Amino acid sequence: MKESLAALDYIRLNFSAESSAVVNIALGLMMFGVALDIKPHHFQTLLQNPRQLLAGVLSQAVVMPAATFLLVMALGDNITVGVALGMILVAACPGGNISNFITSLAKGNVALAVSLTAISTMLAVVMTPFNFTFWGNLYAQSSSLVRPLSLDWRELLKSVSMILGLPMVLGMLCSYYLPKVASFLLKPFQVLSLLFFVALVVIAFTQNLDIFLNHIGFVFVVVLLQNTLAMVTGYGMGAVFGLSKQNRRTLSIETGIHNSGLGLALLFNPAVFPVDLPLGGMAIIAGWWSIWHILAGTSIAFYWSKNNA
Repeated sequence: MKESLAALDYIRLNFSAESSAVVNIALGLMMFGVALDIKPHHFQTLLQNPRQLLAGVLSQAVVMPAATFLLVMALGDNITVGVALGMILVAACPGGNISNFITSLAKGNVALAVSLTAISTMLAVVMTPFNFTFWGNLYAQSSSLVRPLSLDWRELLKSVSMILGLPMVLGMLCSYYLPKVASFLLKPFQVLSLLFFVALVVIAFTQNLDIFLNHIGFVFVVVLLQNTLAMVTGYGMGAVFGLSKQNRRTLSIETGIHNSGLGLALLFNPAVFPVDLPLGGMAIIAGWWSIWHILAGTSIAFYWSKNNA
């Protein structure tokens, strides 16, 4: 088993440059769709309730990456180096756009969810490169098995800006200057872009089915642990800041739903992660996260919607 896990990081996934480009486009479309629903009053609401903003930002951009690092260190030799770095990469990614839909199902604060998605995505242009390089290098120093990370943070910043920042700005401009067009595009754009992205992830898994099936038990447990930690972190931060139960649930979902697709897009960008790096474990963690957080999020949303007291 140990030998099988050790070999996981060095597996070369069947994922072409063309597939990587399609994933980037899918993510850009998803973020454009998210931005179509962002209005100036969302930011005004957050500024009027700074505790909600502070709790949400700290939970997503500070506490979750730190908590993941502690989890990685606690798991020690039970996980591979690639899996550990994959967990850190996912934690460094911002909230995912499906969190807004899941918050609605859970009868949470949708306005807060949309606002935090917007804020976390904007901050991700800086915070994703910072968190991954900071915690990744700290982990590398803590393990003799990890070679020093030599990622170019400028390439990482450029990639995040193109995949998240530019589509977000374009979507917000469309929402502000062409509100009727934005309203017409909003629902079909969000639904179709999400289905498109999920289909890409599923296709990627089917192209690497043998690899996935060989390690599903291990990957399932690791992602379950990290995703549970994320949701507990979000709910706990809401409690620490004295937020209502509705807002705690919202923070739990916002922290538990990550844009792991961004992680996949970065992993298969040779300008960010050199092709000679052992990326197998990282890619499988990010890929399974893309599916699992939807299943986990909708499940807890259904439970909360039936227990809304």
